[in-house]
Amino acid sequence: MTTTESRLPNPAVLVPELKDIGGVLYRATGNGTIPQTTISLVQLRAGQIVGSTYLTVLHTGNLRKAGATEESITAVASWRDAPYFTAAERIALELVESVLTPNTSGERVPDELYARASAQYDDKALATLIMAIGQVCFFLPLALIGKPLPGVSPAEQWRP
Repeated sequence: MTTTESRLPNPAVLVPELKDIGGVLYRATGNGTIPQTTISLVQLRAGQIVGSTYLTVLHTGNLRKAGATEESITAVASWRDAPYFTAAERIALELVESVLTPNTSGERVPDELYARASAQYDDKALATLIMAIGQVCFFLPLALIGKPLPGVSPAEQWRP
């Protein structure tokens, strides 16, 4: 079944503070400590994990704009055995998977994973990466419940 309109009208019109929140999150993750490609890789992976076409289309486009290769974009879902990612990108992808995927044998983010992340990122960069995961998680309910239309301008993605 194809959807021709979102479930909700534009939430930024319904709750104008959303624009402020989004702007602050964007500035926080854009502080230069993490490459934009890494942020978009993490956010694309989050969209894949939760099954959001809107988020996967959005963050695939963001990766293209940031200069990521088609091979790396295509391989995000199978990043563990793909040769396209740096050690830092791999840790970032592992972190977002750990946050969004239940771990039946213990903590979602064990000390060992945190230690490996700390080896790749200084404290500010790691905090920024955590905020990038939080940023996409903040918008997950809007993407999954509101179902904005993927691949169209922000003005067209929400029903009137």
